[in-house]
Amino acid sequence: MKGFRWLKPLLGCVLLLGSGALWAADGRAGFTSCIACHGSKGEGNTTLGAPAIAGQDAAYLQRQLQHFRAGRRGTHRSDTFGAQMRAAGATTLRDDAAVAAVAAYVAALPKTRQAAPAKGDLRNGNNLYHGKCGACHGGNAEGNPALNAPRLAGLDAGYLKRQFAYFRDGVRGADPKDVPGRQMAMMARTLPADRDLDDVIAFIHQQGRPK
Repeated sequence: MKGFRWLKPLLGCVLLLGSGALWAADGRAGFTSCIACHGSKGEGNTTLGAPAIAGQDAAYLQRQLQHFRAGRRGTHRSDTFGAQMRAAGATTLRDDAAVAAVAAYVAALPKTRQAAPAKGDLRNGNNLYHGKCGACHGGNAEGNPALNAPRLAGLDAGYLKRQFAYFRDGVRGADPKDVPGRQMAMMARTLPADRDLDDVIAFIHQQGRPK
């Protein structure tokens, strides 16, 4: 049997690869319930208020799905789209394993690029973004998983505006267990005017354009 010592680690690799394939299959299967709103490639649908999710950080996606399931997000009467997402998640993502598999699958999809950038003062947007957002969300709006900050590049203007208003007005990020959300809610109250938000979004969209 000494000549077969290599067999044990080889079998371990086979089992690991096999479990990864099953995990991917589970994520793909779970994602089918998301396609109607978020698109087959996770590209989003502005008409339905569904953001682009392809290529977003897996930990962020998993956390938000858990928030919807736990009622930390999507319960405020002003969050119509969030309520729809919470209802959909409750029927299709019933356990932690399913949530984790879908999050991993979506994170592996090619990142969405913003083809039609929003209009605004890019100089002002650049200054405000780097002064208030960049430390967490990255210099190019690429996100920072270590700080629980999602990727913003590639998200449509309507979604960004809506979520910013939700954080500012207490619709989102008010739950004590949503620590990153509470941090974002405090930051959302420091941006001077709506025009400034338009400028910040215009800067973000420049980072999400095709290269």
